[in-house]
Amino acid sequence: MPSLPRDAARVLLGVAMVGAGVLHLTSQRQEFRAQVPDWFPVDEDLTVLGSGVAEIALGAAFVALPQKRRLVGALLAALLVVIFPGNVAQYVEGTDAFGLDTDTKRLVRLFFQPLLVLLALFGGGWFRRTHRD
Repeated sequence: MPSLPRDAARVLLGVAMVGAGVLHLTSQRQEFRAQVPDWFPVDEDLTVLGSGVAEIALGAAFVALPQKRRLVGALLAALLVVIFPGNVAQYVEGTDAFGLDTDTKRLVRLFFQPLLVLLALFGGGWFRRTHRD
C-alpha cells in the first residue's frame, strides 16, 4: 500500500544520495578525500570514487525501483553505517572539510548520520507492521 511520507522520504533521500555521489566524483572530490581517515587501508581517491559510485547507484535505485525499496533501503542504511567511521575520524582528527571547521560543528554533524540511517530504513518500509510490499 502506498504511503506518501514513506515515498517522499525514499525519493528525497535517493535524490540527495545521487547528488552527494556526483559531488564525490566532481567539484567536492578534494573535500571528500579530506574525510577519509588516515588509518583507512584503501587509497583516499579510490575510496571517494567508490563511495560516490555506490551513493549514485543506491540513490538512483531508491528512486527508480520502488518495488525494491526494502532491499535498497537496507543497503543504503548499511552504506551510511559503513561510512560513519569517516565522520567520527573527521571529528577526532580535527579535519576541516565542508565548512566543518570547529569541533562543535564536527560533533553536531555526527548526530545526523543516524537520522539518515533511520530515513533510509523508513523510506524502505522497514518500520511497517506488515511487509507485503
